[in-house]
Amino acid sequence: MSYVDEVIEQVIVKYPDQPEFHQAVREVLNTIRVVIEADEEKFRKDALLERLVTPEREIKFRVSWVDDKGQVQVNNGYRVQFNSAIGPYKGGLRLHPSVNIGILKFLGFEQIFKNSLTGLPIGGGKGGSDFDPKGKSDREVMAFCQAFMTELYKYIGQDTDVPAGDIGTGAREIGYMFGQYKRLTTSYEGVLTGKGLSFGGSLARTEATGYGLIYITDEMLRCHGQSMAGKTIVVSGAGNVATYAIQKAQSLGAKVVTCSDSTGWIYDPDGIDVELLKDIKEVRRARLTEYKNARPNAEYHEGRGVWQIKCDIALPCATQNELHLDDAKQLVANGCYAVCEGANMPTTEDATQYLQDNGVIFIPGKAANAGGVATSALEMSQNSERLSWTFEEVDAKLKAIMENIYHNIDDTAKKYGMEGNYIAGANIAGFEKVLNAMTAQGIV
Repeated sequence: MSYVDEVIEQVIVKYPDQPEFHQAVREVLNTIRVVIEADEEKFRKDALLERLVTPEREIKFRVSWVDDKGQVQVNNGYRVQFNSAIGPYKGGLRLHPSVNIGILKFLGFEQIFKNSLTGLPIGGGKGGSDFDPKGKSDREVMAFCQAFMTELYKYIGQDTDVPAGDIGTGAREIGYMFGQYKRLTTSYEGVLTGKGLSFGGSLARTEATGYGLIYITDEMLRCHGQSMAGKTIVVSGAGNVATYAIQKAQSLGAKVVTCSDSTGWIYDPDGIDVELLKDIKEVRRARLTEYKNARPNAEYHEGRGVWQIKCDIALPCATQNELHLDDAKQLVANGCYAVCEGANMPTTEDATQYLQDNGVIFIPGKAANAGGVATSALEMSQNSERLSWTFEEVDAKLKAIMENIYHNIDDTAKKYGMEGNYIAGANIAGFEKVLNAMTAQGIV
């Protein structure tokens, strides 16, 4: 059995209840196989892959807080500090009932390579809690965030681990966490990113993941003799990534006709009204049923179904494993040209393979959605310098980073004889930088 296959099997046996982590490990290790097998015995002797798939630190803690009725509630808090070979741990805090250690290990493992691809000095990590902010009052959210940070603060710092937002963790939650960190440490430092503009946040951070997704998609199209103008795009999700991807795509002349949330989806043949979507999701925190009430030509459907709409480009921007094999078949049948992932691992393994086998250009999330963490790293730089850059400065840096990522993964795929395989290109390019750093730093 090859070294790669041995390690994949070890991960499955050791962590049988972590299927998302298995999926992420399989996807990365299978594509970097060509690098490993060129010097397999040395890598085996150094247990390079075992060290790569094992977090440097996994932290789990109790979070006790009091709700508005005076009842004490208890949640689990986590932080997975996966790999610090190229910089301090960097990755979001997800607040959602589905959060468990397996989900966070998958996300943290992906973050290693995503962060590497940005070209910035940040390692991989992820954290969060099974707390659900939906339906909670501001006071309850504050109580949870303060209790969560009261334990987490011991393990993070601007040169150690710099968390950010994620699903369920927006500006409100980051603000409460930062306030508690400052209170506990009596220090004012860039320990969290995604902060408000009045206390160290960066312009363009809210838009960054969605904008970055469109910048890399646009560069890919340009290099294939295409353009964004005139393209019909389907998007899933209705959070920051989806909203600002829709906004940027439409500013470049594309028409985005779908969006979705956890209960249903919208098809708007006239193109999604971004300002209406932002009002519903960001201001009113309402469901997409409200969208149809204001747009009579739009259709609202319960459940999932955005991938059945005919399109040129599909952008899954909601959550992991949301685009299934049947969806991939529908996209191919409808003539979809490219799928670029705005979320983390939103396409199942069999769906990804089907899309690639049928000639659909596929850019994985670790490359396509790296704009968010890249801009978080730019926020860290501004905090360290005690400076604030303009929106245009940050946006220009983001655009350059995303275009560089595309050319890096494209060149790497060509270098290893896999032209057009951007999954392999992303994984190998991200891995090679981490590999060089791990090797130089010895067995740690």
